Amino acid sequence: MKIIGIIPARYASTRFPGKPLVDIGGKSMIQRVYEQAKKSTALADVVVATDDERIGSHVTAFGGNVVMTGTQHQSGTDRCFEAIGKFDASADVVINIQGDEPFIRPEQIDLVASCFSSDTVRIATLVKKIISNEELFNANTPKVLLNREKEAIYFSRQTIPHLRGKEQSEWLNSFTFYKHIGIYAYRSAVLAEITALKQSPLELAESLEQLRWIENGYKLKVEITDFESVAVDAPEDLQKLAKFY
Repeated sequence: MKIIGIIPARYASTRFPGKPLVDIGGKSMIQRVYEQAKKSTALADVVVATDDERIGSHVTAFGGNVVMTGTQHQSGTDRCFEAIGKFDASADVVINIQGDEPFIRPEQIDLVASCFSSDTVRIATLVKKIISNEELFNANTPKVLLNREKEAIYFSRQTIPHLRGKEQSEWLNSFTFYKHIGIYAYRSAVLAEITALKQSPLELAESLEQLRWIENGYKLKVEITDFESVAVDAPEDLQKLAKFY
């Protein structure tokens, strides 16, 4: 099975313009993500997918693979679909690696790739157990409900499930809550299908694209990681990365 890692990267960002090129301990954000992804034993290759020549030139300069894509894409999933067709149409599985997690663990990539040892898995992602009330009640941290088959039932920015009759201070000790780790993997044929779907009511309500897939009957296989994922959404988030380099 051939698995390709794609890192979608765009220059325009409301909260942090030029984020992929920001310097983090002597290397750009996108270079750090790329180098971490290359350490994965599951990936046949890695490529950056971007619509910006500045990012494309920079990736080429440090020796990385890059595919130039259109500017119309509203999600990383859409950009991945165009990129894989240009880079390697023979890929069996595509892993969408977030371009704003400069210290993503290769083990996380390998873990989500391992889901495809089963022929029935079409889309996969990762979750991590929530260990603090700050995460549990933070609307910027999507929560995930799982069934007994380790498939995602629902994603929400709200804290789910609601524990009726218990004080919020007791919730973490009363139930195992999971947060979503934003890495996706898709079989190539499924990637073509889900990018053709129209936005769904649940997706629009929560602003979470994975709800479009669930609402259209797709199952998302989930594996549980113990590694923390640190994303950079705004300039102030850079302070959280100092301990990694």
